[in-house]
This record gives sequence, structure tokens and C-alpha cells, in this order.
Amino acid sequence: MIVRPRPSWVGLLFARRGSLMPRIAGQLLFVYALSFAVVAAHGTLFHWKVTLTAAPFSLMGVSLAIFLGFRINASYDRYWEARKLWGGVLIETRNLARHALTLVQPPVASVPSAPRPADAATPAMDAEVRAFVLGLAGFAASMRNQLRAQPADHALAALLPEELLRRLPGLRHAPQAVGLWLGQRLRGWRAQGRLDPMLALPMERSLDRLMGHLGGCERIANTPLPFTYSVILHRSAYCYCFLLPFGLVDSIGWMTPLVVGFVSYTFFALESLSDEIEEPFGTQPNDLALDAMVAGIESSLRELLGETPPALLRPNDQYLLR
Repeated sequence: MIVRPRPSWVGLLFARRGSLMPRIAGQLLFVYALSFAVVAAHGTLFHWKVTLTAAPFSLMGVSLAIFLGFRINASYDRYWEARKLWGGVLIETRNLARHALTLVQPPVASVPSAPRPADAATPAMDAEVRAFVLGLAGFAASMRNQLRAQPADHALAALLPEELLRRLPGLRHAPQAVGLWLGQRLRGWRAQGRLDPMLALPMERSLDRLMGHLGGCERIANTPLPFTYSVILHRSAYCYCFLLPFGLVDSIGWMTPLVVGFVSYTFFALESLSDEIEEPFGTQPNDLALDAMVAGIESSLRELLGETPPALLRPNDQYLLR
């Protein structure tokens, strides 16, 4: 994800970082070369004058712009929904961690006869609750691994128990196993009398919502926009830009490459951007910074535990680490 302060209007014109120019430079150079060739040949192709005017391109340009608008809106809708789902993961992990730290009672065997302060903790409770809270961060990390097709146990060694880590590489859906482990923790606390069933209900609901956010992200990752939609748009944009020089050469002459280049940049850049953000869980510059989000969740949960949180990921050369 690109993170940078907005430059001035002049700086924005010449900004390279965050621009899609490297991805579409080849197409633009080809269009420029074609435009110069058309102007030099006066719109003649193999001794045949291409009799095109600007009129049909005005009609075609409007419809193509609307088509591109629908495409970019559909892609951004997927991107924004993915970001909201990950925001929900942050909220629910914090809620579950707070509930675990405040609602789960110490083990019965360790409760003395004299009353204890509400914030007094026992080593046994600390160990179990701490494992549960870190397991929430492990769920977020496992969710990232699943969405990016990374190894199931990637960067989970400090967050999940060893017996669960050993099982993850052999599973097709590791986050589900982590969610099951979290649910089993809640069931164990209820069975031991350490968690009142009425108080466990909101925790179960938060865990349900957490699994729902996972399912929502999987729906986005596993359901791309229809391929035919992209093919139609791609062919229409390229045919329009390749034919445009023939429609402008008789009216504006040597200004044709400049106008064609500007129009082509707009169409090619919008198409390229829509392709990039259509899959928001990737590692391209404009995709979601999942590594930074997972690091933020872990930092927040460790702070709730009273531990020193790891440093948050910061932008490096205007890119937030993926």
C-alpha cells in the first residue's frame, strides 16, 4: 500500500511513486509510435486512405468512459469491502481479548479463602488467557496466510501453541483450525466454571463474527470479476486508442500524438488500476498492507496483556510493508 503525504498540484503532476506509468509505459510508447506513423503517412494504410473522422470517437469515447467507470467502481467496491472486513477483525480480536482478560476467573484450585482484588491474577490464569489472546493475533496472521496462499505456519511460531502449529501445514484451511482451538478454549473455561455461560455468549458471538469476516474475505478472494467483462473492456479500450490517430490526423495534424497519448494514458491507467485493486489481498503497490494490519493487531493485543508491543511497520520509501 502506498502511504505518502499529498504533494502540491505541481508535484502531483510529476509524481512517480504511486503512478501506474511503469505498468503501461510499453502500451503508451506503442500508441505514440503508431500516432507518429499515422501522421507521417497522412492517415494512409497500405496505399489506402483511412476515412475516419472524430465524430464516431466522440460517441465511442463516452460509452467507453462509462464502461471504465463501472469497472473501476466494481474493483474499488471489492477493495473497500476487504478493508472493512479487516477492520472488523481488529475490533473483534480486541473485544475478545478484553473479555478474556476481565471475565475469565482464576482456576478454582488457586482461589484462596480470603477475597482477592479484581485485578489479581494467578500464573495459571495468566498462561491460559495469554495463550488465548495471542491466539487471536495468530488467527489474524493465519487468515493473511490463507488469503495470500502462503505457508500455513508462516510467522506463527510466537503466537500459537506448538501442538497446533504442527497440525497447520497439513490442513487446507488453517484459520478454521485456529478458530476451533479458540472455541475449545472457551468451552474448557465454561466446563471448569471459570467462565459464566451468560458471559461466554458475547465471546462466542464475537468469535462467530470473526469467522464471518474470514468468510467474507474468502468470498472476495475466490470470486473474481467475470473474465469476459475484462476481455470486452480491454479490447474496446485498445481498439479505440489504436484507431483514434486515424480519426484525428486530418483535423489536428501533428498534435495527434499528444491528444492520443493523453486519452490512451487515461484509459490504460484506469484499466490497470482496476485490475490491480480487483484482488486486494495481493502484494502489488496498491493492494492492502496485510502484514502491517496483522502487526497492528498483534501490537494492540500485546499491549492489552501489559507486554511491550512490537514496533509497528512504517512506510519504507513511501510504501507500507505488505
